[in-house]
Amino acid sequence: MSTESSTTTESLDRRSVFSWAMYDWANSAYAASVMVVFAPILFTGIWAAELGKTDSTFRWGVISSITSAIIAVLAPLLGAVADRCGRRKGLLLTFAFIGATATIGLSFIAHGHWQLAAVVYIISGIGFSGANVFYDSLLVSVAPASARDRVSALGYALGYLGGGLMLAAHVFLVLRHDSFHLTEVEAQRVCIITAALWWIVFCIPLWRGVRETAVPHTGIAEAVRRSFGEVVGTVRQLRQHRPVLIFLLAYWLYIDGVDTIIRMAVPYGKNIGVSDADLIKAILLTQFIAFPAALVFGRLGERLGTRRSILLAIGCYIAITGWAASMKAAWEFYVLAAAVGLVQGGIQSLSRSMYSRLIPPEKASEYFGLYNLLGKSAAVLGPLMMGWIAVVTDNDRVGILSILVLFIAGGALLLQVREDAQQ
Repeated sequence: MSTESSTTTESLDRRSVFSWAMYDWANSAYAASVMVVFAPILFTGIWAAELGKTDSTFRWGVISSITSAIIAVLAPLLGAVADRCGRRKGLLLTFAFIGATATIGLSFIAHGHWQLAAVVYIISGIGFSGANVFYDSLLVSVAPASARDRVSALGYALGYLGGGLMLAAHVFLVLRHDSFHLTEVEAQRVCIITAALWWIVFCIPLWRGVRETAVPHTGIAEAVRRSFGEVVGTVRQLRQHRPVLIFLLAYWLYIDGVDTIIRMAVPYGKNIGVSDADLIKAILLTQFIAFPAALVFGRLGERLGTRRSILLAIGCYIAITGWAASMKAAWEFYVLAAAVGLVQGGIQSLSRSMYSRLIPPEKASEYFGLYNLLGKSAAVLGPLMMGWIAVVTDNDRVGILSILVLFIAGGALLLQVREDAQQ
């Protein structure tokens, strides 16, 4: 019996499952503290402060878009390596180490060196997302098909918890920086370093506890050729599955809006006068609300229907975006952060669920490869559009209103897809 077949019949190896899920606990500190909070705060306030608020926001939008675009291009290549060349665990740890090292480097960048900060941040983002490709692929090694939903959910749960706890500690450090004989900026730099160290340290359980399923070894060149061939073949098949094509276009648009709000919330809030302390606490609020809200949205999808629930979430994002453009007080940012937390996890999980019902079951792997490619390319258009319009109009509020186009267009396309439209 092959290793793969035995994996599907044996009971779960709890140590392997927990060790795998702990990597989500590890890297979520980077996502919550660095990517969403402290990197944009330091970029707009320190590294690119001399450029002015609007210009620095535009440049951060461009950097976010470039990072997403590079990751989108690399994802199929890395996926091919993961599927056909083996050594997933080793490659995961390599990318994680690169990402964490670059993250530490961010903390030492001096005032005004925004170009260097941009390069180092992009490297850290590539390390983070590249490692995630191999992390996702290891799921087949730690859980049989029947248990993968449950095991995957455990990873998400530990991720939200770990990222939230780390961010809570960072909030305490920044708010009480005087007690530690640090300036606020010094405290923020310490937060970046500790997030990177958290990432590295909690890679150890995966390194020690995950037993990787053996795969037939294929050369990298052949793996890449086959991977791109599969993507091209799947795209051609979309002509025969119009509901899938329309859904993917809708998903790419509205999830770009979702990711743009996540990535650009801090620079935008900072530019309209929200304090760093309020920004950090609001993002922390989002982190702790998102997980239970995702579970509630799952139940809502069962009662209301998946498409209707996604459209409800899109409607919430439209309201959030409109309110954000006119908000004046810090308390409004807290309300909006809580609202984002309520729908963020739900729109992601229900989108995946609806897509699974539309695609041909016998070609699920191929079609989900395309789905993940689009997901990884999200936040390319939105940050660039938001930043550019803000510069042209010299108004950050007009810039964020541009994101409405993504939600409205995505929702309009989704209305054309029936939930029972599998062909």
